[in-house]
Amino acid sequence: MKPDMFKKPVRILVGLGFPTEVRSVMDAYRHLVEWPISLRDGPHSVALKACHAALRGEIEAETARGLFAAFAEKHDLLAPEADSIMADHPRWSRDPHVS
Repeated sequence: MKPDMFKKPVRILVGLGFPTEVRSVMDAYRHLVEWPISLRDGPHSVALKACHAALRGEIEAETARGLFAAFAEKHDLLAPEADSIMADHPRWSRDPHVS
């Protein structure tokens, strides 16, 4: 596995709410660089600096992942896990009594 790859991707919503998986420090860095300047704040700055440091090998990729995930959570970008969507939907529920 490449040193900048995350152990578990961060699922975020992009565009019109389409989920995508951020799998590496470079992916996270790209999303942060493309974030609108007018919306940049403290969590954005911290995540961007962490990704930059991880790309230089100064910190672990998982540290940058955690800070990117915190940024995404603050801005309501985290996508729900597919399992939780299916579990919440009665038609796809594993409960045999639900039809």
